[in-house]
Amino acid sequence: MILSCQNICKAFQEKKVLEHVSFHIEDYEKAAIVGINGAGKTTLLRIITGEMQADDGTVTLSKDKTLGYLAQNGAVDTSNTIYNELLSAKRELTDLEDKIRECELSMQSAKGAELEALMSRYTGLTHAYETGGGYTYKSELVGVLKGLGFTEEEFPKSVSTLSGGQKTRVALGKLLIQKPDIIILDEPTNHLDMNSIAWLETYLINYKGAVVIVSHDRYFLDRIAVKIVEIDQARATSFSGNYSDYAMKKEQLRAAAMNAYLNQQREIRHQEEVIEKLKSFNREKSIKRAESREKMLDKIEVLEKPTEVRADMRLKLTPRITSGNDVLAVEGLSKSFGPQLLFRDVSFELKRGEHVAVIGDNGTGKTTLLKILNQLIPADSGEFRLGAKVEIGYYDQEHHVLHGEKTLFEEISDDYPTLTNTEIRNTLAAFLYTGDDVFKRINDLSGGERGRVSLAKLMLSNANFLILDEPTNHLDILSKEILEDALNSYEGTVLYVSHDRYFINKTAHRILDLAACTFVNYVGNYDYYLEKRDTVMASVTPASPSSGDVFSSPRQAESEVKQDWKAQKEEQARLRKKENDLRKCEEKIAALEARNAELDSEMSDPVTATQSVKLQELAAEQERNNAQLEKLYEEWEVLMY
Repeated sequence: MILSCQNICKAFQEKKVLEHVSFHIEDYEKAAIVGINGAGKTTLLRIITGEMQADDGTVTLSKDKTLGYLAQNGAVDTSNTIYNELLSAKRELTDLEDKIRECELSMQSAKGAELEALMSRYTGLTHAYETGGGYTYKSELVGVLKGLGFTEEEFPKSVSTLSGGQKTRVALGKLLIQKPDIIILDEPTNHLDMNSIAWLETYLINYKGAVVIVSHDRYFLDRIAVKIVEIDQARATSFSGNYSDYAMKKEQLRAAAMNAYLNQQREIRHQEEVIEKLKSFNREKSIKRAESREKMLDKIEVLEKPTEVRADMRLKLTPRITSGNDVLAVEGLSKSFGPQLLFRDVSFELKRGEHVAVIGDNGTGKTTLLKILNQLIPADSGEFRLGAKVEIGYYDQEHHVLHGEKTLFEEISDDYPTLTNTEIRNTLAAFLYTGDDVFKRINDLSGGERGRVSLAKLMLSNANFLILDEPTNHLDILSKEILEDALNSYEGTVLYVSHDRYFINKTAHRILDLAACTFVNYVGNYDYYLEKRDTVMASVTPASPSSGDVFSSPRQAESEVKQDWKAQKEEQARLRKKENDLRKCEEKIAALEARNAELDSEMSDPVTATQSVKLQELAAEQERNNAQLEKLYEEWEVLMY
């Protein structure tokens, strides 16, 4: 065991955030801490790292073990370059290099005993340098920087010129280079693109130490975590397995707890009714029995009602009108910003009911495409057309659709003047804004809170074509699941940009991968994209310099992917038909066997036995049934294999 938390308690004023939280982390174990926003996850991490004092309880780190912590906004030295900031994590090795060079210079002029002493020191220094990874740390440093999305051209950049997200990536790289015995990461994937996240997953899976992660990235947790520690209502519960295992077990436990609660409530109501009835008899014995039951009822330890996982936020997206079958046609679309080409000659179509995810590295133009489709910025060339009766609902990650100076109430009432005050309050309450919360200014809300307001407006819009830019950003896991359910039951068309692979896996029918300045089409979800990506991208080869195009079209590989997907769908349809035919066959067999049993009963009846014509009819029917049963038995055998 490398880390132990025992009975950690923390309250802010009257609100208990953590209450008797206990769990432990084993050597080399990869664990995740999950819970809704505000559950106390970051508070717990800060207590573990010593940044904050617990009101009660103890945190124990094993002797001689080191701990490294990456907060959501990791601190870095802005006077350094990117490369030198990571290099500072290897100060012991760079100091050894300096000492080795000094020793080499001194040996050039030394003689006798002095030379022997220097040679002995040199041997010790080089041994320490070698065992400390002196001959590999620079290549490791370059590998970490590239894995986190930095190019070699960016290595000399000053940290002071970087964005907040880039600084966090530098801080993450520095922590990984330090290689502490236990790494604690708070939302490490927030500022990484998909390739960097995939690299980090592999790095952490193979990391020779323990890892504790707070993250809303469920795909990331599925890949890495072998233990989940859930913070719920200030208490901690540990689950073995990854996030999907936890979600399944959690639902089973919640269902069992809800059943126990409902059963107890029924028993309490029953006892209360019996007590009331006994008292109504107004007899001494009845009253005594009632009092006895009351005493028993008072001794019952009343179970708390389990939290309703999906009752907090209610999101239902319903198109007001149905669009035509052709929703969007994009032809020859191109866009550049100065010398930077984002995409060229892009063409694709969307049909009614499709849910399409746009993915790609940061800065490739995904959000730009959505802005072009919403006519917020112009394309350099090409065009797009909306189909008949198409009404767009737009959700942008910066929430420009919101007005910062307005209150939440005004934001809804101004855009939907036909709604009554009660309807506006009910809408906001569905997204967790109640009481005086509705009079908060948009500018005073956090990113997650603004996201919920944008979703509320989206719900009211009755759009039949949703265009969403990073809709899961700043949402906690439960809110993401609510949004997933809403989109999966949505009958309109959806085009969205997201880095949330779990979300894409749950909601996408098709994926457009923005790679090499063009869109590559995958007819399937994220797992299917991963399976086919290498095959498709192998066909995306550099064109001849004279062609003027950056890459040749991967349509042949796309066609193969479509054919493969079509074959999968046909096989699934065949299996469904086989299951349906088997069920119908079994139903027919059961019906005929039941009818034969009835015929046996009728023919055994003494009244029927005296009616020769009736007996012949019944026997003939049974014979026909038996003949039909023989055929059905054969059919059933074929369907079973």
